[in-house]
Amino acid sequence: MNSIKDRIQQLGKALGRQHIPDNYTDYASLKMEYEALANRDVKQLQKESKKQRIQEIQGRSDLNSKWTFANLVEDSQDVIEAVSYARSFIAAHEDLSWRKSGAHMMIFYGDYGRGKSHTAGAIAHELIEKFEISVLYRQLSSLLDMRLFSYDFGANDNAGQKYREINQELLDVDLLILDEVCVNETILKKNAQSWLGNVLRQRLANHKNCILITNHNLVELENAIGRYCFESIKEYDTYKVKFSGPSRRKEIIPTQPESQAVRKTSGYQPNQVK
Repeated sequence: MNSIKDRIQQLGKALGRQHIPDNYTDYASLKMEYEALANRDVKQLQKESKKQRIQEIQGRSDLNSKWTFANLVEDSQDVIEAVSYARSFIAAHEDLSWRKSGAHMMIFYGDYGRGKSHTAGAIAHELIEKFEISVLYRQLSSLLDMRLFSYDFGANDNAGQKYREINQELLDVDLLILDEVCVNETILKKNAQSWLGNVLRQRLANHKNCILITNHNLVELENAIGRYCFESIKEYDTYKVKFSGPSRRKEIIPTQPESQAVRKTSGYQPNQVK
């Protein structure tokens, strides 16, 4: 069977034309070309749309932009192990059945400056980039302060409405990171224990994941947040990660005592009385 190009060639000859122009392209080729261009444009739009969605999630998360794996120095065994747990947790999100199977909680505990918040933030950034997981980072103390201010019914700053919106977001977000859990506190007040326990239980029921960050050890943590909260944590699939290496924060107080000679050369001495 003659192709459409051959038929046009024959028609051209019948009309006195001897050849088809060299730039002639048959319909099938044109269709393939335009489909390829359309697919390219769709992929570009999808890429731009995904980038915008990721930026919006990052904007709402309140994460430190420097908390990434690229900026995390794996200079001690505890951090190396923590990163291994973190990457396993991230990789598990590839399995949709795992995501829907239950609620998962990571507990990062250890002294100040050991990299707990940084590691949690790095997990969050990766989950946002790879899976568009919604994330909310909050310090527990700031939530408790906001909750307290919301009871001032005479205030004109809409604190109550803001707190209700935040509280709903605590329940809805895919990954909740609670930092500084019970920092500088021995025990949460009973009403705070009940509120936090209810948040954790509602998130558990909706298969929402959490990361808790604390300076307490696990025994102290149970006492600090109360039995009701701790029993809520037990219901999750929990991963406990201890940070015990050296502090990554800069020293302010010198490790070596300042010499008397240096002190004497200083021109200013505070609180001088003449």
